[in-house]
Amino acid sequence: MPTFIPTPHLSARLHRGPLSGIVPRYRAILATEGYTSRTSEMHLCLLANLNEWLERCHLQASDLTEQTIARFYAYRRGCFHTLPNDQSIVRKVVRLLQDTGEVRRTCAPTPWRPHQRVEEEYDRYLVEERGLTAVTRLDYGRFVHFFLRDQFGVKVRPSFRSLSAKDIVTFVRREAPRHSPERAGLMITALRSFLRYLRFRGYVRTDLVGCVPSIATWALSSLPRFLPMAQVGRVLRICDRRTALGRRDYAVLLLLARLGLRACEVVRLTLEDVNWRAGEITIHGKGNKTSRLPLPSDVGEAIAAYCAKGRPRCSSRRVFLCTRAPRRPFKNSAAVSTIVARRLKQSGYTGPHTGAHVFRHTLATHMLRAGASFEEIAQLLRHRSFDTTAIYAKVDLSALRPLALPWPERGVR
Repeated sequence: MPTFIPTPHLSARLHRGPLSGIVPRYRAILATEGYTSRTSEMHLCLLANLNEWLERCHLQASDLTEQTIARFYAYRRGCFHTLPNDQSIVRKVVRLLQDTGEVRRTCAPTPWRPHQRVEEEYDRYLVEERGLTAVTRLDYGRFVHFFLRDQFGVKVRPSFRSLSAKDIVTFVRREAPRHSPERAGLMITALRSFLRYLRFRGYVRTDLVGCVPSIATWALSSLPRFLPMAQVGRVLRICDRRTALGRRDYAVLLLLARLGLRACEVVRLTLEDVNWRAGEITIHGKGNKTSRLPLPSDVGEAIAAYCAKGRPRCSSRRVFLCTRAPRRPFKNSAAVSTIVARRLKQSGYTGPHTGAHVFRHTLATHMLRAGASFEEIAQLLRHRSFDTTAIYAKVDLSALRPLALPWPERGVR
């Protein structure tokens, strides 16, 4: 994309002062990440304001510490109409200064919460002591953050010695009904893990793990959530493939509907994973397990159309990127789930199941009804356990009908 050219007045403000040396590189970054001229001008105006303020205060770029940046924010609030993304722009400037060596990385401005240090220490514990994956740590961290906020608020430093069994039981009884049984079980697991960590670090003297109630769940007790095939067709047709956004969403939805990929597997897909000559696609699944699947022609055509006419230029090798600046890959699975929920709503779907996994259940359900065996479904969906595939037997009505007992007639025992 072309680099935004500032006006002579803005250019004069940028090219004098302690930050003038990073202006060309910062403009190049804005162009590379796909910012529009209007947004680039907003970035450069804030950079010019910071540059002038540093010069007026007789400060250098190396003086940009957390305290200095807090002073600048106070100055902005007193003299200008601040914008919601002022802090993100300043963080981008500081990262650039860190890359050039003018600012130490320990001085990066980060938001502070009273219990943030405990959350960061717990996350390091999960990595170093438990060896958990990033996805699991993210799930645990969300529940732990909510638990700390519920118990201690957002402005009070946590006092773990005051935690009691009654506090934990009350929290679980209140929050568990708001989640599905599987999600509530994950919350229980995360809470027990965090309480073990508190005991391990000596933050609590009493072992509170045994106080956490259990969630009653039974294997194969639920029915798979799936969509009618007509609804899947409507969702695919709703994507306007004349636009870059429509091409991207169509390719994502087709991967979910035709190959049954998980949302995290769509996020991890790279350009090298698509073998066009062999007609195969490499999937990076759960537990760092890699597998190869045949690439259907319609899925390949959708990916090729997006890469050729919709995918923005970016240094990342991930297939799917954000359409809005900054140009970068999807951060996590939530981006794919958001695409699915938005397109389902646009297609007129009003059901309760709007996550990306509903397409995986839909594919398996209709394969079984079309005569596919459980082994074939398990191979396509890459299930580790056959019990995971066996849940779809409940929706095979044609196979279950002969097993149904006749309804007893009146007067016959």
